[in-house]
Amino acid sequence: MNTTRRGCGRGRSLIAIVATAAVFATSTWVPARQDPKSPPPAKEEGGFADTRKGDVPEGAAELMTAETDQAIEQGLAWLSKQQNGDGSFGAAVYRGNIAVTSLSALAFMAGGSSPGRGPYGTAIDRALNYVMSHTSPSGFISVPNAATHGPMYSHGFGALFLAEAYGMTHRADIREKLQSAIRLIINTQNNEGGWRYQPVPADADLSVTICQINALRAARNAGIFVPKETVERCIKYVKQSQNPDGGFRYMLQGGASAFPRSAAGVVALYSASVYDAKEVDEGIKYLKQFLPDIKFSQRYSHYFYGHYYAAQAMWIRGGGDWNEWYPAIREELIRRQSSLGYWNDSICNEYGTAMALIILQIPNNYLPIFQR
Repeated sequence: MNTTRRGCGRGRSLIAIVATAAVFATSTWVPARQDPKSPPPAKEEGGFADTRKGDVPEGAAELMTAETDQAIEQGLAWLSKQQNGDGSFGAAVYRGNIAVTSLSALAFMAGGSSPGRGPYGTAIDRALNYVMSHTSPSGFISVPNAATHGPMYSHGFGALFLAEAYGMTHRADIREKLQSAIRLIINTQNNEGGWRYQPVPADADLSVTICQINALRAARNAGIFVPKETVERCIKYVKQSQNPDGGFRYMLQGGASAFPRSAAGVVALYSASVYDAKEVDEGIKYLKQFLPDIKFSQRYSHYFYGHYYAAQAMWIRGGGDWNEWYPAIREELIRRQSSLGYWNDSICNEYGTAMALIILQIPNNYLPIFQR
């Protein structure tokens, strides 16, 4: 697989360069650290087709400008200083939130660090211990009485983090937690094919569904079995959520399209290995109408959530769509960054910063869920 790496020499310390090179000197699917007590997982057959093949979009490395490097380094440094004593991330009512903690760790991993390795390896390890310690025997990843937008949101992001960490380490203790978390997702899919706020197979919405199918995709990539019927039912649900304008509605019962959930809808199809379908083409076309208005993006809610998925959608799409989209959101994020290095969000600044950093670092091609 041909991969592209950001030029590490710009704005990076020698320590960071050496650490990153040591972790990723070989193929991106080779884990940064192998647990000697745990053999590499065998790939298990399941419901996903292969991920999209192909090179990293041409010119991706050149899109990572010196100014982008500086914004990323400042953001990572700020975020690392916000880690709580228990290893979690998040502030005020979102202190210790599983989703915020997982996204923060993924932001460090998107820069080349991995559990126990690299400039932010210790921070990732601490976050990993926090998430694992809050994974119950049932597989549910949650913190009792913690503020969330719905506990299955946090569970999905937590399971995604576990899957990415397991794919890099092959640690048996992570695999055990990950398998139970994935089993819970499989068992709580409702009869429409989606998921909702609580870990029960009741109703469903597209926003929670994308969190679960993304986690299932990451787990499958790392060798965890996911039933074919789970994926097929999810594909059917997502396709049924599309409106005639190409965008996606929140629930099957009806509703207007909107940018954040439409970005999530496209990525949900990509995560389920649906790449060349009219639903994807129409969804991308819907998203592209927002390209000229990125700088006016305050007009819709869930800013970072929407752009987190939109950037993934365009990265997987590749070609001209990616090469137009990334510079636009890159410049907008750099403009919005505070002088201290963080990005402000109403949930908490740790959340906004983690999301912004993941978006900016997608061309690194380090996170397995993004790899091409």
